Amino acid sequence: MTTITQRASVLIQLPNCTHPRTGLVYTPASTVSPYASAFPIFEQYGQHGRKTILSKPAAKGHIAPYDHAAAGWGAVKQVAINLVREKVSGVNYKTLFKQNQPDGFDCPGCAWPDPVHRSTFGFCENGVKAVAAETTSKRAGPDLFARYKVAELMAQSDYELEQHGRLTDPLVYDSATDTYVPIAWSDAFALIGRHLRAQDDPDRAAFYTSGRTSNEAAFLYQLFVRMYGTNNFPDCSNMCHEPTSRGLPTTVGIGKGTVTLEDFEHADTLLIFGQNPATNHPRMLGELRACSKRGATIVSINPLRERGLERFTDPQAPLEMLTNGSTPISSMFVQPKLGGDFALIKGVAKRLLELDDEARAADAPRLVDIAFIESHTSGYDAFCADLRAESWQDILAESGVPREKLEHLARIYATGKRVIATWGMGLTQHKHAVATIQMLSNLMMMRGNIGRPGAGLCPVRGHSNVQGDRTVGIEEKPTQAFLDRLGKAFNFEPPRRHGYDAVETIKAMLDGHVRVFVGLGGNFAAAAPDTPRTYQALRSCALTVHVTTKLNRSHLVHGKDALILPTLGRTEIDLQQGVSQGVTVEDSMSMVHMSYGIVRPASPDLLSEVAIVAGMAKATLGSAHVPWDWYVDDYARIRDAIELSIAGFDDYNARVAAPGGFHLKVASREREWITATGKAQFVVNAIDRDTPIHRARARYGDRLLVLMTMRSHDQYNTTIYGMDDRYRGVFGMRRVVFANPLDLAMIGLAAGQWVDITSVWDDGIERRADRFMLVAYDIPRGCLGAYYPETNPLVPLDSVANGAGTPTSKSIPVLLTLSTGQ
Repeated sequence: MTTITQRASVLIQLPNCTHPRTGLVYTPASTVSPYASAFPIFEQYGQHGRKTILSKPAAKGHIAPYDHAAAGWGAVKQVAINLVREKVSGVNYKTLFKQNQPDGFDCPGCAWPDPVHRSTFGFCENGVKAVAAETTSKRAGPDLFARYKVAELMAQSDYELEQHGRLTDPLVYDSATDTYVPIAWSDAFALIGRHLRAQDDPDRAAFYTSGRTSNEAAFLYQLFVRMYGTNNFPDCSNMCHEPTSRGLPTTVGIGKGTVTLEDFEHADTLLIFGQNPATNHPRMLGELRACSKRGATIVSINPLRERGLERFTDPQAPLEMLTNGSTPISSMFVQPKLGGDFALIKGVAKRLLELDDEARAADAPRLVDIAFIESHTSGYDAFCADLRAESWQDILAESGVPREKLEHLARIYATGKRVIATWGMGLTQHKHAVATIQMLSNLMMMRGNIGRPGAGLCPVRGHSNVQGDRTVGIEEKPTQAFLDRLGKAFNFEPPRRHGYDAVETIKAMLDGHVRVFVGLGGNFAAAAPDTPRTYQALRSCALTVHVTTKLNRSHLVHGKDALILPTLGRTEIDLQQGVSQGVTVEDSMSMVHMSYGIVRPASPDLLSEVAIVAGMAKATLGSAHVPWDWYVDDYARIRDAIELSIAGFDDYNARVAAPGGFHLKVASREREWITATGKAQFVVNAIDRDTPIHRARARYGDRLLVLMTMRSHDQYNTTIYGMDDRYRGVFGMRRVVFANPLDLAMIGLAAGQWVDITSVWDDGIERRADRFMLVAYDIPRGCLGAYYPETNPLVPLDSVANGAGTPTSKSIPVLLTLSTGQ
């Protein structure tokens, strides 16, 4: 058997203490590190429940209660801490007041939209972390790389790499010294051009894109790559919301949500699936607070009861801040087991159908919107037949939700007049994720909750422009219509064969087929699954190129030749021909708006993403067919080209100049269905009873647990801003695994012990991640949670969503064993 292992470099041990949320005692294991410190000291008082208060810890890592609401003074404190930690100069504090403003810049963090009537304070705690990281006064210049060999940097944590600051100069890898050394921009572009021209097949190169890339840079990038001759466009969407992009076109005709921010003002019911807004898109909490205050019913459907969906203190609400008050958010919590969402949603649909049958029998008003169904959909009869045939026993077993709670949820949905369903990666990183998105579409169509005010489908994207990048052509499976229009606009024949997605790119590098990897932003090595194999794949390349603002893990896992190309951030002034250039982005709700940087660049040697893309294109293809420099001189020319190439961008420059930008038409919002039948489609999918989880459980019984990867509060995707996850009570540490206390008792383990995690798959490869401390937590039986990228090594390349290729990072079959490593 092959074993793949990643070990911890830092050991932390807890003494006996009681967790206030679970009432469980943390007991140290006799076999763990001899360097354990006796740090948190508790005061205990009260006769009932032994309420505990943690005093100041004597060491960094500890578990402690966090009984406050989300945001509030805790968020204000963290804003101040991050500005100091990043050494943001006083003059750059003004950037916060231009964040998400019509005359300022779009937050480089999440893709939550901005309201029409914007607050002066258009930022949140995690948005400030993103801006502080970009406007930091710390610099990672050539002197840093002269001090450290790549092997030495590789030994540093992701947090330590982040703390080096902004990159200042283009760098090339020197194998003789194992260091990165400065290189002229012209020489860097020439090296890229030589490698790309040397390939005997354009498909031997792959071009990754981060969702922070602007529309202008992404469009020019895809034009360059398609003129080079390939559709190899792995991107961050492949690893997160790809099931949304593949599932929704089948049902409603387009892979985008159907709501705008204004719809939240009219909704009376919100179903929030697989999300943690307080960490991943905190500005959403402002909308949820407003909904809660006017009496809307909010249901959180997630294995964890996340703090931001319990209660929220709005830093912009003086009364709440001064009185330490808060607003309750969710009125109901439903905690399905990991992977149980499909069965749960199907169960709600089945119960709705039963309630509708009862209403018909009693000659009462129908609970399904039969007028919408008959006018706008097809396949309803087959869908109903499948629901009636589905076993309640299987639904309850697979969802992990008690019958009474499921029926309560069904009644909430049946009585809601305007329902919005939102979701995040809790629905999309599973084997049956595409089917889950389709089932949610089915449920929403049953009551006509698509294409009317206050109701609709609302996928909440992560990166600030991941949706926009896909809109302007970052797509490994482009439509023929898009390629026809692009080819006509630029007078060339684009490649027609589909390219590689992220996982397929890794496999192609391992197979020796892809020899050049170019990353426009992001941290591919850390974000991808099967970490050791991903590292091996990148190291097998002849050339790796990374366009970036800061140092990260991917730059240290390099090819034979390697380049780090530093670029301007979203906050920085982008001058071309003496004129400040704005870039555009598209948020989760299809609003396209302009973003202008307002601070001086971190280094005079930085180029914009647009200029870097043009430099690579010119060095590879020349300028005979496309005047690349002409586009760099004025980004409005790129927007004109987008208008010619992509439907929906008519009068692009004029419309985006308006404050707040414009809404890019989503046909399904207007009840126009771009499907084969011209109608929205009910799609029949059965509960899958033969998954890797089922097969592993048959082998290992109750010892088998299912792990999901997730973010801590102090990170954004793979960027680690700090070592705390305060809403979950974790401070100064990241190698923790959240577990149900009954599961721990059953397998003979205890909170506070250190364990190794082994994932078990059908391929016979044992994948391990070592030295994680057990934390007792309110999570469904049989389920675990831990942070990524630390647990990415547990996910094999071959375990992806059916029909989407997204790694199944929230459905990992694992075993826990007591750790004996040091």
